[in-house]
Amino acid sequence: MSHNILIMGASGDIGSAITRVLAERDQHVFLQYHSNENSITQLENSIPKEQWLGAVKANLETSAGIHDFLENLPIHIDGVVFAGGSALTGLFQDMTEMDMDQLFHLHVKTPWLVTRHLLPSMVRQRYGRIILLSSIWGDIGASMEVLYSSVKGAQNSFVKALAKETARSGIAVNGVSPGFIDTKMNGGFNDEERASLLEEIPSGRAGRPEEVAKVVGFLLSEDASYINGEIIKVNGAWS
Repeated sequence: MSHNILIMGASGDIGSAITRVLAERDQHVFLQYHSNENSITQLENSIPKEQWLGAVKANLETSAGIHDFLENLPIHIDGVVFAGGSALTGLFQDMTEMDMDQLFHLHVKTPWLVTRHLLPSMVRQRYGRIILLSSIWGDIGASMEVLYSSVKGAQNSFVKALAKETARSGIAVNGVSPGFIDTKMNGGFNDEERASLLEEIPSGRAGRPEEVAKVVGFLLSEDASYINGEIIKVNGAWS
């Protein structure tokens, strides 16, 4: 059965892969992105027109930006995937209040406000799917990525708590927690750093965006109808 799915952060490597997987599964997609219009154009050209519901450019680093985005969401949404965001690397003591606000808005307040906006209609129709793309660092924390680890841990708690609150309304809330995935966001490692990192991963390789996307596709399907409040790890046994 086809549903209207909102993909937040659709222009990133994982967001784009999720969009393609959902289109292959006959879902209708509406996309949010921040700046990479070329990626969105490529997605639009590759997806059947009857499944393309549109795309909105929005900066979600402030409360005003989040509210502006919600005012430009003209369609009913059955499911939402939060796949966007960014990371900051550095000592916690060097992080500025602006850094803190940026990550908080992108990774915590955006899911809060968007989900709050969508929930009433999901409750009325007794159906909804909410998925957050978290991170291994939300599970175990990472030195030099304290802010990122913190907001990803908050996402995990949000998933578990909201699932308990909305399950009787037919709404499933789950998370996907990737490990080291071959994306532009992870492209800053030199060869030595990458080799050292891969040695820590039992599977001996980085994951691929489509491997994460297929888990998201499964969680949005009826095959996952009794999975709720879970954080699914996609990390090659690196935990």
